[in-house]
Amino acid sequence: MANCLTLKKSNCKNCYKCIRHCPVKAIRFSGNQAHIIDNECILCGHCFVVCPQNAKEIVDSTEKARVLLQSGDPVVVSLAPSFIANYDGVGIESMRRALKKLGFYDVEETAIGATIVKTEYERMLREEERDIIITSCCHSVNLLIQKYFPASLEYLADVMSPMQAHCMDIKKRIPNAKTVFIGPCVAKKDEAEYYEGIVDAVLTFEELTNWLKAERIELDSEMDANPDSRARFFPTTGGILKTMVQNAPGYTYLALDGVENCISALKDIENGKIHKCFIEMSACIGSCISGPVMEKYHRSPVHDYMAVANFAGIRDFDVAQPSPMELKKGFTFIEHKLAQPTESEIMAALRQMGKFKPSDELNCGSCGYNSCREKAIAICQGKAESSMCLPFLKDKAESFSDTIVKNTPNGLIVLNENLEVQQVNAAARKIMNIRAASDVLGEPVVRILDPSVFIQVKNSGRTVRDQRVYLAEYKKYVEQTVVYDHDSRLLVGIMRDITDEEAEREKKARINQQTVEVADSVVEKQMRIVQEIASLLGETAAETKIALTKLKESIDDE
Repeated sequence: MANCLTLKKSNCKNCYKCIRHCPVKAIRFSGNQAHIIDNECILCGHCFVVCPQNAKEIVDSTEKARVLLQSGDPVVVSLAPSFIANYDGVGIESMRRALKKLGFYDVEETAIGATIVKTEYERMLREEERDIIITSCCHSVNLLIQKYFPASLEYLADVMSPMQAHCMDIKKRIPNAKTVFIGPCVAKKDEAEYYEGIVDAVLTFEELTNWLKAERIELDSEMDANPDSRARFFPTTGGILKTMVQNAPGYTYLALDGVENCISALKDIENGKIHKCFIEMSACIGSCISGPVMEKYHRSPVHDYMAVANFAGIRDFDVAQPSPMELKKGFTFIEHKLAQPTESEIMAALRQMGKFKPSDELNCGSCGYNSCREKAIAICQGKAESSMCLPFLKDKAESFSDTIVKNTPNGLIVLNENLEVQQVNAAARKIMNIRAASDVLGEPVVRILDPSVFIQVKNSGRTVRDQRVYLAEYKKYVEQTVVYDHDSRLLVGIMRDITDEEAEREKKARINQQTVEVADSVVEKQMRIVQEIASLLGETAAETKIALTKLKESIDDE
């Protein structure tokens, strides 16, 4: 299969939206990147449409078309009939003029090929005894049957698509002609490459629009009419049936759009529930006018249908009908490379996701798979990772955070913006003598704590850190930090019980005070003794002085 869809790795954000919308789960995740599995992909383009980061890209074939134009051979465009919905108010003549300016030899409507194909369908119903016929115009439906419903291959109409039938017709009429199909579909690129020699290149409407802009070519708002153009209805749901004569005896004619509806019908066919039926199948809901390129950039189903209906004629194109053998197209089974895992391997993968019993299997679809078992199979096949399970990750994260909350020695209390208790851990309950969390959960915090600090933090948005507080009602000292989380709109209070530290500090303070008092007492006593000694020494010295003076005077008298 041609690699028509690619991944722009730098854009992929691992959101799993592509796998959620992929009808056949043909996407594998590795290294937080989505990878398209080519041999499983049906090229419906859903992943391209839904990717919010534009990480899925359709391979551009503009340069390939330019090379064809430079070859010197006449290059003719087969323009899909959905163009009238994509380019508002622009008819086929206006498109022809613009494309000729790009260098194309001529532009014709793929609806010519559609007329050839619908005529062959009518012949098959009229002349061949087939139980069920499934239209083969949509290459994505063809791939779906080839890859996932091989038992229904016998019912797939072995007829060329309108694109192929038209391009074959062009090459018959114009010697050495090269053909370029332009439409809203990514799968047509693969069809053109797989069935070589019929369609030389395929462009999407987006590629054509960009090319016209680059060459500064504007499309004229000019409509035209052609009553011989009933096949222009082909790109709408039921459009094939609208162009057909539905008179095959005993047959039921119906149209299905959307891969899910097609899958349901194919299951019924394989289970033998459907017989004598002509089924028009289209992978896109709304058929080609809702092709991936149009759905992403030009989503307007009612307006688009009306544009096609107003442009379509009432009779068939006048075409030279090829023989049935010329229109034959073969389809073969395309085998998957990934083997089915054993039951024990599936159970082991389920256990990796925390699914130990059936009740654990939520089948929520957040990973993109329809069931946990389907996801487990994808894990075994290397397409998915156990970490893609959102409930498992949530439980794991909550379990981890709960372990921290339960075992931290700090008290934690969480309040909402109404200051109501949302969570309180064991350490906080011990500080505040709360018997059970249920006693306070949902209650105003004022019942157990002074709310002033929480009100202050909520109003200011500024965190209070390591504030020492005495909780008089609990006779506890705590060092508290209060944080306001703007994203979750929650207030978180963290309390460290410092009662023992405070008691120890007070004890040391008392000892220090007593030591100071003793020291002061000793100093005072020493000073008193010194003063007494000094006083005594002073009296003795005075008396000695008097005695010696008298002795001196008596000696002098002698």
